[in-house]
This record gives sequence, structure tokens and C-alpha cells, in this order.
Amino acid sequence: MSLRRVLFVCTGNICRSPTADGVARQMIVRLGLEREIAVDSAGTTGYHAGERPDPRACAAAQKRGYDLRKLRARRLEDRDFERFDLLLAMDEEHLAIMQRKCPPEHRHKVQRFMDFARRFDAREVPDPYYGGERGFDVVLDMVEDAVGGLIERLGGR
Repeated sequence: MSLRRVLFVCTGNICRSPTADGVARQMIVRLGLEREIAVDSAGTTGYHAGERPDPRACAAAQKRGYDLRKLRARRLEDRDFERFDLLLAMDEEHLAIMQRKCPPEHRHKVQRFMDFARRFDAREVPDPYYGGERGFDVVLDMVEDAVGGLIERLGGR
């Protein structure tokens, strides 16, 4: 199997997409799939480029054994559409942004992250900032489910 490269995308790359990135990295390592699946994350804006994920996202992830602290925000680049096999939007807004930016020959790569979920029917991962105290935990629940489904669909165990 050749290496599949996946990019998770949200707004600023400090909460939802780095959570998916960190969860996926650890699941991939745990399953021994590092030679089959590689992941990264980006934001459609450059507001937080170079910053660590939101401390609340890190704290929620840490409680479940995921470490996001080494990740750094970056902006989605035009070359990402060529470099990655899948570019997964956390919500409808970013799906539309990526579809507009994407060259036609790569449009099939741009998909909705939650389409890989197994237990959740939601089409979007909600912005945790509007979810109160549990917002970051809810995001993590959804991310763990969708990442598991993604790995299964890419041929992982």
C-alpha cells in the first residue's frame, strides 16, 4: 500500500483540525500504520500561524492521552491540493472555501471530515468555542469517531 496523505482543515488551525491531526497521529502509530497514512492540519486563515493549539483543546486531548502541544498552526497553501490525497473540512464553510480554491483536477480530494464518522450523524464538527465547558470534549468525541472511520476506510485495522 502506498502512503496516503491526509490534511485536516478548519479556520485558524488551533482547535478542531489540530485535534484531528493529533488524534490521527497517535492512532496511526498505535496501529503501526506510519508507512501507510500520514496526516497534517491547516487553517483557511493565517490568523494563528506558528501558534500552538488552544490550551483548552490541549487539555481535553491530554485527558484522553493525546498530546497536541508539539503541533503548530499553519495556513492552507495552494500546493496542499497537490501534496495531499484527502483534504478534509471540519465544516460546510471550510468545505466551500476549499472547493473554491481547489484546482478542478484535485476537487475529488476535498471532502467533509464527518463523512468518515461511524457513530455521529452530524455533517460538521462544531466550533468548540460555542459549546461552553464541554465544547472541546464534544469535539474530541466526534474527532475520535471520524478518525477511526477514516483509518478503517483507508485500509487500516
